[in-house]
Amino acid sequence: MAYLRRFLYFSAMVTFLMTAVLTIYYGKETFHVTGTVSGQMKMKSAYHFVLIPEELDNEYWKLVQDGASAAAVKHGVTLEYLGPKQANMDEHLKTIDMAIAGQVDGLLTQGIVDAEFTPLLNKAVQKGIPVVTIDTDAPNSDRAVYIGTDNYYAGFLAGKALLADTRGPQTVGIITGRFEASHQKLRVQGFLDAVKNETRVRVADTKESSITKAGAVKAAYELVKEFPDLSAFYGTSALDGIGIAQVMEYLKKKAYVVSFDTLPETLQYMEEGLIQATVVQYPYEMGYKGVETMLQIKQGKAPEGVQHTGTEVIRKQDLPLIPSKPEGAQVK
Repeated sequence: MAYLRRFLYFSAMVTFLMTAVLTIYYGKETFHVTGTVSGQMKMKSAYHFVLIPEELDNEYWKLVQDGASAAAVKHGVTLEYLGPKQANMDEHLKTIDMAIAGQVDGLLTQGIVDAEFTPLLNKAVQKGIPVVTIDTDAPNSDRAVYIGTDNYYAGFLAGKALLADTRGPQTVGIITGRFEASHQKLRVQGFLDAVKNETRVRVADTKESSITKAGAVKAAYELVKEFPDLSAFYGTSALDGIGIAQVMEYLKKKAYVVSFDTLPETLQYMEEGLIQATVVQYPYEMGYKGVETMLQIKQGKAPEGVQHTGTEVIRKQDLPLIPSKPEGAQVK
């Protein structure tokens, strides 16, 4: 009987340990996040910041993460990169709320839709968590600092590029990432204001891509079918120009295309002559400055409330690009 009791006790212990190990493993897999810590991992970092983009699986936002991670490594900060894998407003808001509940030391995120984001960002500030908006501002919120493109000016530059690069009548189709996103609205408005006094330019329609390549392809194809005289396109988010170029290539149609950002596919289509110009942003710099600015806030300093990063238009002759990292910044 004693042997049997020992055997049953041993079996129970093994079962308990296996259950605990599996629980920890699958819990880690289910709630996996990326973190960056300076120095020895076992050393406690000074602060815990969270960067929450509109979608994780986005090359543009991965560049923002690279910059933020480099600054976190340099300054000994823990940085988590959390959010929806693909653009989803509800998940984005839920992730921000979870970060607030977790009492992080600083929140870096977008302020996409004022009505939705402002109350939540204000809630963070009320809980003692400073907020820095990246890429897309929430100017009516209590956020401390905005770091990113002057989106109206960027759209204005795109419009001026079309005017400079084309001759004669132009019928333009606009594809935007999301109708309700504040930064996308500003990019569209800036473009419209740049061309509004040019009688040779007519904007046919604006369609939404939902910030996906498939959505951009669908929107571009619909515009071509609805407006056979379409001669130019403007895409306001990173994947829009790529989708437009793919449709032009498939239909063997020529059109002037001005896009946003410098993703590898965008640059390839510029080399091939399917995209004529693109608006350059500096996402790495946004992430890097975001973390450094948050540190200044935590140290009791008062950094400038609006910090616009660089914006310019490039064309095929401008390739290859100058690296977009701020001077002295390194990824480790």
